Amino acid sequence: MRRDIFQAIADPTRRAIITLIALQAMTPNAIADNFNITRQAISKHLRILTECEIVKQEQQGREIYYSLEIKKMKEIDKWLEQFRKIWETRFNQLDNLLKTNKK
Repeated sequence: MRRDIFQAIADPTRRAIITLIALQAMTPNAIADNFNITRQAISKHLRILTECEIVKQEQQGREIYYSLEIKKMKEIDKWLEQFRKIWETRFNQLDNLLKTNKK
């Protein structure tokens, strides 16, 4: 079964991993140091994120570094954009209603 990007970000640990590697590439051990779970659990989360193409692996010597795949994150942003427009419209309507009631 192929996982999709939304299944990958549904888990809070995976979202935390994404946040960690958004600024710099990290090794699995460096990532695991930030969590109170086993190294195997971190590896499983990284595998899912890699399968969904949210993170990419890069071999540097004997180490593997994981970094964020920005193109894939744009897919999430594109999907959220439809809701962002709805929220902005509703907030503007609420703002107008509050201004009218204040007068």
